[in-house]
Amino acid sequence: MILLGFDVEEFDLPLEYGRSISFDEQLLISTNGTNSILELLRSANIKATFFCTANYALHKPDIIAKIVNEGHEIASHGYYHSDFKPAHLKQSKEVLEDISGTEVTGFRMARMMPVDEAEIKVAGYTYNSSINPTWLPGRYNNFDKPRIWFYDNGVLQIPASVSPLVRFPLFWLSFHNLPLPLIKWMSSATHRKDGYLNLYFHPWEFTNLHNKEKYGLPGYISRNSGEPFILRLKNFIKWAQAKGYEFSRTSDFTSSVTGEHPVIKKLLPVK
Repeated sequence: MILLGFDVEEFDLPLEYGRSISFDEQLLISTNGTNSILELLRSANIKATFFCTANYALHKPDIIAKIVNEGHEIASHGYYHSDFKPAHLKQSKEVLEDISGTEVTGFRMARMMPVDEAEIKVAGYTYNSSINPTWLPGRYNNFDKPRIWFYDNGVLQIPASVSPLVRFPLFWLSFHNLPLPLIKWMSSATHRKDGYLNLYFHPWEFTNLHNKEKYGLPGYISRNSGEPFILRLKNFIKWAQAKGYEFSRTSDFTSSVTGEHPVIKKLLPVK
């Protein structure tokens, strides 16, 4: 089973690199990328989860409706991408539920930063996918966290997938910079060990980010962005489907863990 997650947010990444980008353009870039993702998922006939900020949803309710109408899950990515208060947990959930007309049960913290699990529980979430159980310089060191799903304060934790033993992250940056055969090999080994993969990306990766002067992004982020990235993920999905891997929304995976889908649960590793 493979869980594809897309963090739909205002594209404020250039601000981290000293570039100015208008809010309208932030929305436009994320929206263009989201539309490319939806087209890709539609052609592959698979469903995924879109972790959205309330700020994005408030400005682009038509895109949220499109995501829902095509059978995908809406989860929370906070209220704003670059501002967080504990109150935003419940507030973002309520806004997203109101706009999407669906129950929001999942959360992912912006930039995979730490968040209080007790607050997550109080806000009413069933699962949290905010842990990358590896080390990323300048971001986090989560070698002490479990590699696969576990419970914390009554909330199901679904960490991003990392390879066994060395915990090499199988996240968006890896898909930009590593040869696809290597990604597939590590993904296969991880799926065999864990019974599933939890992979996450951002819509702006599916747009052309090579304008260094405009966006200020380093090569390891802009590499293979835009159409090449669409083709890379399409290639990966076809490979995974050929191997018999099924794709699932994160909420459906959560249901399988809690025993509501015993047929799916048989595919999961024994805890």
